[in-house]
Amino acid sequence: MPRRREARPLAEHYGGLVRVALMGTCPAGLHTYQLMAATRLTRSQVGRGIQHVRDVVAAENLTPIAWTRRDGFMFSDDPADWIEYDKRQLRQILGRLTRVITGTLDPHLVRCPDDEGAQLATARLTGVRATLAQLSK
Repeated sequence: MPRRREARPLAEHYGGLVRVALMGTCPAGLHTYQLMAATRLTRSQVGRGIQHVRDVVAAENLTPIAWTRRDGFMFSDDPADWIEYDKRQLRQILGRLTRVITGTLDPHLVRCPDDEGAQLATARLTGVRATLAQLSK
């Protein structure tokens, strides 16, 4: 079982407010500005609350949080929502990883082709990139 991050008191408080606001609108969702109005938190506080909900509350209550452009953040009972959100998250990670490989490691290897660390990182991350590409389909 993955180790949970230890919550700071404010993040826990913000997460509780965000969770209550989202539970009150189930199955509909709320956009960030709506969460700000419902909880009377700032944008950054809502962000910390969402992060706490993702890290702690969703895992404890087995209620995954999803996000759509149309509905915003929501607790959904529809597995299709979870799957689509998971795929979007994986595509985002894939994009970041691809930029690390093409923008950092590849130029490093061109200038220092014998660097074992860069060769190992490129080989490992290329495998991860292929896996993420398959998972995000």
